[in-house]
Amino acid sequence: MYRMISAMTNAALPDGADIERPTVVVIDDDVSVRESLELLIVSAGWRPLLFESAQSYLATPLLLTPCCLILDVNMPGLNGLDLQTIINTRGTRMPIIFVSGFGDVPMTVKALKGGALDFLTKPIDTMALLEAIQSALAQSEAMLRSDEELQRLRHSYDALTKREREVMIRVVKGLLNKQVAFELDISEITVKAHRGQVMRKMSARTLPELVNMAAKLRLEDSFEID
Repeated sequence: MYRMISAMTNAALPDGADIERPTVVVIDDDVSVRESLELLIVSAGWRPLLFESAQSYLATPLLLTPCCLILDVNMPGLNGLDLQTIINTRGTRMPIIFVSGFGDVPMTVKALKGGALDFLTKPIDTMALLEAIQSALAQSEAMLRSDEELQRLRHSYDALTKREREVMIRVVKGLLNKQVAFELDISEITVKAHRGQVMRKMSARTLPELVNMAAKLRLEDSFEID
């Protein structure tokens, strides 16, 4: 199955539980490199997904499981650094491990400044690569958990009424109930009721927890208190 994927221009994702495994994407125009990396990835228990060009990778859907990218720098057409720029522009959070047939300090610096996790030279040190992949997949898993939490917070925040949002943004900015009541021209009892609803809907047990949620939602970028 993986030999078929490595030979395809647009790699089709296999069905079944295999999709749930952490995925290591390899983009390299050298078929021998792809095949050797494929064997290494499979032996480590991960799922390999192989592409011969950056263009073929860009034509596939985004992965929703922990994943990382082993990316050759020098490829015909769209090179590795160009692809990194596209990935960053799209806002796709994909840990990248660069590989290159020669050491180039400016190239390495550019890749790392672009957010690359590591830059390895060929012939690739197997242990160094395995360690880099483990670190990249752990980073990817943490990113996915963070994204899921943010999605849950947004869903909870969307469930708040307009008044509850007005109360929440003032509470997390440190205003007392009586100050919130004065600003919104409502009673302090009403503020307490709305505050209780906010805590319940946001599943916040304490005020510091609610403040942390507001920071993750970047509410300070959306609201200004006069």
